[in-house]
Amino acid sequence: MSVYNGERFLDLAIESVLAQTFTDFEFLILDDGSTDQSRAIIESYARKDSRIRLISRENRGLIFSLNQLLAEAQAPLIARMDADDICKPHRFERQHAFLQDHPDYGVVGSAAEDIDENGNHYLAPDYVPPQTHEKVLATIERHPPLCHSSVMARRDVLLSAGGYHQAFRHCEDYDLWLRIANRTRIGNIEEQLIRYRRYEDQVSSKFSLEQTVGAAIAVIAFRERSAGRPDPTEHIEHLPPIDTLDALFGRAGVTCEVRAKVAQGILYSRSAMAGDGFKVVIDHLREGGEREGMWRTVARLLRFGQPSRAAMLAATLATC
Repeated sequence: MSVYNGERFLDLAIESVLAQTFTDFEFLILDDGSTDQSRAIIESYARKDSRIRLISRENRGLIFSLNQLLAEAQAPLIARMDADDICKPHRFERQHAFLQDHPDYGVVGSAAEDIDENGNHYLAPDYVPPQTHEKVLATIERHPPLCHSSVMARRDVLLSAGGYHQAFRHCEDYDLWLRIANRTRIGNIEEQLIRYRRYEDQVSSKFSLEQTVGAAIAVIAFRERSAGRPDPTEHIEHLPPIDTLDALFGRAGVTCEVRAKVAQGILYSRSAMAGDGFKVVIDHLREGGEREGMWRTVARLLRFGQPSRAAMLAATLATC
């Protein structure tokens, strides 16, 4: 578990891990330079339970933290957990048994129960993931096949794939599953073993544009590897602007494909449409891209309190 200013939900997250029916584990918690009470909360639990090992240092970001945790872990199996989610009591027991019974699988997640910031059931369909590797491969280019905080994986598989890549910030897990999918089998347990919290301030809400762009590029890179071509994203630390992707991949059409996927993926995001995402949508339309849902987005922008952008989108739709 990597923690950065996670005091709001941290007690519940830690307690849910300590309450697991499978008890033989080391609980690595990295405090990534928190400025709130996170470190003090972790220390209080560490004094009561010797399975907790606290790592504390200056802030270096989630991806660096996850890779450090992978390097410092000693067990052959790694369970991921976020500081705002809740494990159900049998999570580790079910996943450990699955990996013992399926040595050809390197990664297993589970279904998740979505909850809101108050712990109540979130008013949206719960996450139902693909269970078998074959179903994962059938859907992996459309959306992530695993809920990150539900994952248990073999440590050697994660390390052999290179761990988490810095360039894919905010979608680092999706990029990792795309890189692992050709190395080992991936699946999910049908049972809901995690309570996944959804709320306005979580990372996926605040950084939806960067997340959507990174996911689209990660899928293109997956296709390159699957076709036996070099992956130009393998060693880069930052993703380049969308307009330069044709040059990065050495072929035409990548920029257009990524822009189209991003434009359709951010239409409901208040933060993305208030920022640089709006230009992506306009550029997509001006080059003749898909218009489905765009007129509804005009009305949505008005509800978001962005009348000038609503007018500009309407004018672009009327003239393109």
